[in-house]
Amino acid sequence: MHPQGVEAFPHYYVGINSLTDLATKDDRVCVLNITGGESRTVTPVSHVYSGGNIVCGTAPGRSGSKMKTSIGDIPVYDNIAEAVDAGHEFNVVVVYLPPSGVRDGVIEAIRVNPNLTKIVILTEKVPVRDARVIRAMGQMRGIDIFGANCLGLADAHNHVRIGGALGGSAPEESLLPGSVAIYSNSGNFTTTIAVYLATAGWGSTVSFSSGKDVYIHYAAPEWTHAFHADDRSKAAVMYIEPGGYYEHDLEFDKPVVACVVGRWKAKLTKACGHAGAIAGAGDNAMAKEEWFMNKFGVDDVFTPENPVCTEKGAVVLNIAHIPAAMTAVMEKRGAKPDFEPVGDLSLKCWFSNTQGIDLPDHLNPPVVEAMAPYNEQIAGLNEQVGVVFPRQSMKDASGASMMDPKTQVTKIHGTSVLDASTHNFEANLVQSLVREYPDANGEALANVALNTFVNQEGKVGLAAADAAREAGNSPNTALSAAVAMVGPKQVERSRNAASALVELFKKSGLEDPATDGFDFSAQLDAADTDTFLAESPCKCGFAMLAAIEARGAKSVFIEFLQALAAKRGSNLSCNVLAAAITTHLAWPALMRKRLSLTTIANMPWHFRIYSTLIGSAASAESQRKGNFCGVETKELMNSWSFTETAHLALLGKRPNDEELYAFSVLLGLIISNGPGTISAQGAKGAVAADGPEDPQRIQVNKGYIGFLTHTGYAHGGNGYEAIAFLLDRFRDSGLSDPGSEGHGLDLSSMATQYAKDYLAYKKKAKAEGNLAYAKIPCTGHPVFKGEDVNFDPREVFVGDLFKKRGDYNVFHEFYRELVQALYKTGVTRNVFCVNVDAVIAVLLLKMLWQPHAAGEIDDATMESAAFTTFLFGRMIGSAAEIDDHTNRGKNMDTRTAASKCSHVG
Repeated sequence: MHPQGVEAFPHYYVGINSLTDLATKDDRVCVLNITGGESRTVTPVSHVYSGGNIVCGTAPGRSGSKMKTSIGDIPVYDNIAEAVDAGHEFNVVVVYLPPSGVRDGVIEAIRVNPNLTKIVILTEKVPVRDARVIRAMGQMRGIDIFGANCLGLADAHNHVRIGGALGGSAPEESLLPGSVAIYSNSGNFTTTIAVYLATAGWGSTVSFSSGKDVYIHYAAPEWTHAFHADDRSKAAVMYIEPGGYYEHDLEFDKPVVACVVGRWKAKLTKACGHAGAIAGAGDNAMAKEEWFMNKFGVDDVFTPENPVCTEKGAVVLNIAHIPAAMTAVMEKRGAKPDFEPVGDLSLKCWFSNTQGIDLPDHLNPPVVEAMAPYNEQIAGLNEQVGVVFPRQSMKDASGASMMDPKTQVTKIHGTSVLDASTHNFEANLVQSLVREYPDANGEALANVALNTFVNQEGKVGLAAADAAREAGNSPNTALSAAVAMVGPKQVERSRNAASALVELFKKSGLEDPATDGFDFSAQLDAADTDTFLAESPCKCGFAMLAAIEARGAKSVFIEFLQALAAKRGSNLSCNVLAAAITTHLAWPALMRKRLSLTTIANMPWHFRIYSTLIGSAASAESQRKGNFCGVETKELMNSWSFTETAHLALLGKRPNDEELYAFSVLLGLIISNGPGTISAQGAKGAVAADGPEDPQRIQVNKGYIGFLTHTGYAHGGNGYEAIAFLLDRFRDSGLSDPGSEGHGLDLSSMATQYAKDYLAYKKKAKAEGNLAYAKIPCTGHPVFKGEDVNFDPREVFVGDLFKKRGDYNVFHEFYRELVQALYKTGVTRNVFCVNVDAVIAVLLLKMLWQPHAAGEIDDATMESAAFTTFLFGRMIGSAAEIDDHTNRGKNMDTRTAASKCSHVG
């Protein structure tokens, strides 16, 4: 029947002896499972590109339907027998069936159609036993089988594509007629290689995706024979993956560039990639590299820097090196490329966003206009201001925070709490919403906005907080009462002003809102006075402008508002100025599409809540008009940092440099423990209940109430346990200054004595059957354990931080002595770590020790201060969660499915 096949391969049948016969204009095709997911998009393109070579297809239950294409419909039948009975003649079957159905589909095709000469199997992971049956049937009937896991065949000269998506959705753009034949174990890289070759002026004859299932039917030996018999093909590229010995005995009469990939697979312990790319010691990537190097007479792989090749060929490991290798090999044979180069392999960025990072030129290539229709889509994207996050279920998930399970260190927007502890309070508050830290100018503006609204004198929220405290409520409950009063109507003007500023300036070209001399004349003409200006003078607004000037801060938005007020002969309110400040802080990130418009609109609300939380922590009796805790409000606005104001609200005095640093570190350490913490869950649940899919409905203050109500004596107030423990140890010690190394106390002896007492107590409790005996707070950790000496890396980080500053803390040193003493006296089997909760306790106790020792504050005040400090710090992380869930979450997405709930009788 095909005597030439028998002569070429005497052991088995091969009907295709030349690549010219691989995909011809005379081939007629039937596609099995033509309406399946992959075929539905690929088949119409193949049909049109090939001039209408697909005569029919099959899809059980779809008989009588048609597949639409631009050059005519393709009829669909239930099975091949029905298609043949309908009079369709075809010699090629393309198989898109699932693995379990491939064998039976092929058998039916062979049985029903005696005219078959080719079967192309695109299905991956066909069982080996089925592949053997298919192989035998093909040999018996004189049919060539291609695949499995094959992406098809294509001939650029014949303008024919059979099977899969070689050349993509526009094959004429990549399958350019030329003199190079392509053989590839990878379907997608078959097209990529054709495109890459064109950049050096080389076109293709045939592109063949062999597939890389365990069993490859038409493999490298058959293809090489046909390659030699094709006068059009002057050279070849072979893309080879590990696994199998198909290439071992190949002999070439024409030049070949072999791209051998997969060295990394040798390091894997599990299968990865194509089913047939599982190699042993003799057929891994490095072994195959050696096979080809021996065939070509080279001793190294080809790279542009080391162009090792002969006229027989070259071996490359990177597909990007294929064009240069082909040109070098063909030059040795006196052959030139097929045509002028088409494009190049340089990186062509259609859009760029460096996120404000000053990158060197080689990492910041220029932007080029994309091809149609992508250029129009990108132009539309560039018109979009800010980012639009995809909505998804955010239960136990967060785009704001994450905890490393190994180190137990949490990050907020990529910044670890350890790094956050080196920033001040106001900077961390800004970062929680803006995702990046403000510069000095931004901090100055933030301090003005935050301190402007901290005085709560005469506010109903402060009265509610005081009443809650008087009723015996914990600090979180009292502050919830105050925050409940910061509803949407209180900040409506600020939110509208922030949105209006974005709308005015979004196309102005403004990148840095601190730019000097920015021309906003067009914005002055377009501005809506009702949104920005107030009819009557606002003393608070005048004070804010004076404070901005006193701090030497500047903002295009502030200057714009001042110019607008002057032009219209009107006034500025503090609400609008606050919106200008928050917009200034968020502007660079908004322009880099890191923030959404929702975040911009809500930022004034967040800032007002920050001020309210800090202000309401101080009692009403410590606040009066123009004066907060004994300090004039104007002074706070003009020169105090918000960190200092928070310290004032909590402890009644302005901190010195050492206290300020310790307080900042303390607040930074407790920002977040990830989205799984109770406080974060409370904030996220409050947002989910409001329905974030309509972000205008979200009550931001309710999110903070959710955080506050999900803290308590066990979560937030438990920091006092360590303080109470240390108070008992040091109460009668005579300690005067916990920051002095000359304290005169023998910490080792104190720790040893306590360890001995505790050991006796523990033994007695166990002897009495009391397993609920008191535990020592802040020693040990469920993660940092098991070593002879254990450390909590967060505690170590903070200890080193203060050591570098020369700051001493006697309470911290006692804890370190204590874990050693507990081990030496036999209380513990190894040296426990001092965990990070101890660090929080020792920092706070150091600040409070002297007023406590002097009787200025009692234990109850100490406990309240510890709890409130936790709330101040955790407010930062909760702000990030509230904003993140508002932007990403779905309605009610934090609820637990009924099927996962249980009843306890």
